[in-house]
Formats: sequence, structure tokens, C-alpha cells
Amino acid sequence: MSTVSVPIRLVRDRPTWLIYLLLGAFATFMYGLSAALPLLRADQRTTATVAGLHGTAMALGTVGAGLTLPLLTRVLGRRVTCWVGLAGMNAGVLLVMATSALPLTLLGYGVAGGFGSVMLYAAMAELSDHHGPAGPAALSEANAVGVLVGIVATFVLSQVAQSALGWRAALLITPAVSVLLALALGRSWPAPRQGMEGEDDVVALGGVQARVGGRWRFHLAGAVLFCCVALEFSFNLWAADLFALRTGVTAAVAATGLTAFVSGMAAGRFAGAQLALRLPATPLFVGALGLMALGWLLFWTSGAPVLSYAGLALSGLGASLQFPLALSSLIAASGDRADRAAAASPVWAGAAMAVGPLLLGSLADGYGTGTAFVLVPVIIAVAVTGVLMSSRRT
Repeated sequence: MSTVSVPIRLVRDRPTWLIYLLLGAFATFMYGLSAALPLLRADQRTTATVAGLHGTAMALGTVGAGLTLPLLTRVLGRRVTCWVGLAGMNAGVLLVMATSALPLTLLGYGVAGGFGSVMLYAAMAELSDHHGPAGPAALSEANAVGVLVGIVATFVLSQVAQSALGWRAALLITPAVSVLLALALGRSWPAPRQGMEGEDDVVALGGVQARVGGRWRFHLAGAVLFCCVALEFSFNLWAADLFALRTGVTAAVAATGLTAFVSGMAAGRFAGAQLALRLPATPLFVGALGLMALGWLLFWTSGAPVLSYAGLALSGLGASLQFPLALSSLIAASGDRADRAAAASPVWAGAAMAVGPLLLGSLADGYGTGTAFVLVPVIIAVAVTGVLMSSRRT
């Protein structure tokens, strides 16, 4: 007896758009503060290693989010948890905007990173549950919306940084977006779904088979997520520095290089939402990592601004699917327990945010930013190995 497979469809309702735009608000903070780091470093006159501590502060906040998220969601529920996270994220951004004192800017990055991660991972767990089998596509599209908003944030920061207002004024985009979002969609939220957790011994999500209790697969999926976040943050925090070094442009102009990276991510995630509905996850994941490696090679070897922009755009295109696919794989490896994956994700992501950029910054101080960026293909190779190992049938 033959079976007819039912096509997976992604239905976008008001609660879906609310979560998409919550990720957009997160992106204004993430990409805004990332693009601002070289400018903040110039104001503070610090070394690359000390500047990298801002990434470490964000990482510690993110790890803290993972440790507290189960308690927050249990006591407050996902909806209130998301709005609390959004409010705290804005408080951190405003602190960075208000001061140049190193201890306070570190605190601002940490507070924004911690509360922002609480909002981000609670929202994505809700989105995954809300859309069921279409969850991977929804996660990819949500991240695409976030990246698209991030393009605007980085472009605005670059332009305002070159004006009389200065780069700090551009950080106001985060609280402005947050207020507008609360006014427009603050009452929307997905209706509860029944029986989302523990239904089957084996669940299929985005083409990945996950056996409940396969603990090694869960930890391996977390390690792959670690690699993907480390790659993205290394580009976010240090690509502009290498861009300026290779091409000779100013730090303010080099910040536009991150716009090329983010543009590639936006294009890839919108396309990837459709690919995730049609293609197995493993070849899609490996292909995305390979594409990022090609983009890195072009960017790393180029001294011309046009080729550097192209390399960053290609790297962003490759990076576009890595986080959504890694998160979907972690959810699948958890037995479709989105809250369990949502709690583990910030811990892996926070560790990556701490180790990746700080290690790259230390290497940059010792050997130069160009040599330090060789770390990127090494991490890509480790991620590919993890993806292939987790796809093996046992």
C-alpha cells in the first residue's frame, strides 16, 4: 500500500509575524553593537583583546540566559518571558549608548546579550512549536527577517557614524523598533498546541531523524551549534577590522563591510526557508558550510574593496542557514522538546560567543588579524565533521 506524502506548508499568521519582528528587534541590537565595536574601541583606545571582552560579556549574559530560561518560562510563561527579555535588552543598549567607560560598556553588552538571548530563544521555541513540521522553515524565515532588519541597523550606524551625530545616536533604533512593535502587535501570541512534547520515540524535523534518549546526538548537535555561532560572531566582530586592514579604508567605512555579510545572510535565509521544506538537512547544512568557506577564501585573499564586499556577501550567504539548521537539529535531537533545546542553545551559543571572538582577538594581537582569520576554515571543518557524524544511522 503506497502512502502519499503531504507537502509541508508554512502559514504566517499574526503571532508568527510578532515573533519574526521580535527577532528583528534583536537584530538591531546584535548587529548594531557588533558594527559599533571598532568605533567603541577607537573611543576607548583599547587593544583588540580588550575590545573582544565585549563579546565575552555578551557571551556570559547568553550563558546566564540559558541557565535561567527554564525557570523564567516555567514561572512567567514564554510570552511574558519574551517581553521581559526585550525590555532588559533595551536597557543594555541604552547603557552602551550613554557612556564610554569600559566597565559600564562591558556591563551594557552583557545585560543586552543576556536579556536579548532570553527573548530570542523563548521566541524561537514558541515559533517551532507553533509551526510543527514547518518549524525549520519558520526558523529560517524568522532569522531572515531579523537579518534584513540588521542590514538597516548596520547601514544606519555606518552613515550616522560619519555624521555630526556620531555612532551612538544610531543605537536608538533598537528602543524605537521595540516600542513600535509593542504598540502594533503586543497583544498577539500563538495559541497553545497540545501534545507537542514526548509524542513519539522517533521524530523527524527538517529531514533529521532524532531518537529520544540519544544523548550523544544532542551534545553533538550542541557542539555544531557552537561552531556556527562562533563563525557568525567572528565575522560580526572582526570582519570590519580585517576589511580596513586589507583595503586601507577608515573604520567607519569598513563598518559597511558587515552590511555585505548581513545582506548575504538575509538573501540566504529567505531562500533557505523554501529549501528547508524540500531538501534533506544534512546536504543542505554541509553545502552552506562549504559556501561560507569559499566566501572566506575570497575575503581573506582580497585587497580590493569590491572583492572584499563580494567575499563577505558570499560568506553571509553560506552562514545564512547554519544557525536555523543547527537549532532545528538540536530540537530534533532533544526528541522535539523545544524548551529543552531552548535552554541548552544559549549555553552552547554563549560559550561560542566567548571563545570564538576572544580567541580571534588574541590571535590578532599576537599575529595580526589576517593570520587570525585562518581560524575560520578550521571551525568550518569541525562543524562539517559534526554534521556528518550526527547524520550517521546507528
